[in-house]
Amino acid sequence: MNIQNLIERHPLLQQLVALQPVTWFNPEATTLSEALPDVGLTAEDVAEASARLARFAPYLAEAFPETAEQRGIIESPLRAIPAMQTALSQRYRQPLPGQLMIKLDSHLPISGSIKARGGIYEVLTYAEALALEAGLLRKEDDYRELLQPACRALFGRHRIAVGSTGNLGLSIGIMSARLGFDVTVHMSADARAWKKAKLREHGVTVVEYEQDYGVAVEQGRKAADADPQCRFIDDENSRTLFLGYAVAGERLKAQFDQAGIRVDADHPLFVYLPCGVGGGPGGVAFGLKLAFGDHVHCVFAEPTHSPCMVLGVHTGLHDGIAVQDLGIDNLTAADGLAVGRPSGFVGRAMARLIDGYLTLSDQEMFDLLGLLHHHEGLALEPSALAGMPGPARVCANADYLARLKIGAEQMAQATHLVWATGGGMVPAPEMAKYLAQAKA
Repeated sequence: MNIQNLIERHPLLQQLVALQPVTWFNPEATTLSEALPDVGLTAEDVAEASARLARFAPYLAEAFPETAEQRGIIESPLRAIPAMQTALSQRYRQPLPGQLMIKLDSHLPISGSIKARGGIYEVLTYAEALALEAGLLRKEDDYRELLQPACRALFGRHRIAVGSTGNLGLSIGIMSARLGFDVTVHMSADARAWKKAKLREHGVTVVEYEQDYGVAVEQGRKAADADPQCRFIDDENSRTLFLGYAVAGERLKAQFDQAGIRVDADHPLFVYLPCGVGGGPGGVAFGLKLAFGDHVHCVFAEPTHSPCMVLGVHTGLHDGIAVQDLGIDNLTAADGLAVGRPSGFVGRAMARLIDGYLTLSDQEMFDLLGLLHHHEGLALEPSALAGMPGPARVCANADYLARLKIGAEQMAQATHLVWATGGGMVPAPEMAKYLAQAKA
């Protein structure tokens, strides 16, 4: 691959190499009906995932008492953040019409991040298949049967492995261990020590690497391939994970309906999703498109040091290129986003359904974390703030809004939703360190 020729063909790459924050709205983005065949999954697939989670709800309510109040449904709060909206408008010197809200996947039960959607769903899917095949469960049964010793003994004869920067490992590790699986999480160098400690507390085997996410995944996959009783959960290519995330669309629609929030041609919805390898934001964006159609516009957000998805989609090379190929170091405080090579599956499937991409510096994430904590009393991981500049970037881009045929009247009635992906389980001393790095 001739990198210099690539940069000449795609001038945006000069800014990526220089670690400058970029905003790119994809001219190939199109309608749901036109792009749906790219995905290879359907609304029926997402409905099946939703039904499976409903079957597991009684089990989850029993196994994880923190989910009992919501009857075993793992879902996060939605709230308006008007003080933060004012602070962002002042920070970026940009009017922000409409309403700014935050989706607090940071506070999902069990593992405190967006990964509780896809990671837990894939483990449950595997457990269900094993129990059905063994004759220990029928789909019409009360799934609390899975708490019985016979089921735990069955799962104990099987192994689960995953490579992770932290949050996916937490979700899969905690869920697998509770069911009775022998589970190993291969953790990259940037994974936080407290996440490793929490996994070990739950009886999970943690294998640590001095290299990045790509190496942890590669080694985890290799170990699983050598073991016929081991299932490797692949964040880069798993359609099961993707569907677990996609259920978020119908859940959000129900929350909007309850709150009286309209989404239509006159009330557009803009959603800002932090992006690592792409599985989580890709699946959520797919679910949102199914729920709201062409009236929802999704933007992925990445660190300047790990802009893998925008690099893959912008060049059309997807997983055929990594940020390291451009000399970008993939070193960021946003551990969940420290990914050098994007998911080829998600990049190709969602290329025409994602409106845009933005990158931001680590310092900007810390500053925004401090602003949110000061104005709204919310404390998140740095990576969860990646989407927060999104409303200002969108509102400042007249060409993009003109292409969507969205004028001032529609923007005044728009909803901007920042998807907060993690942080609810961060220990207080760690959070204090994060907040100390925010400039006043």
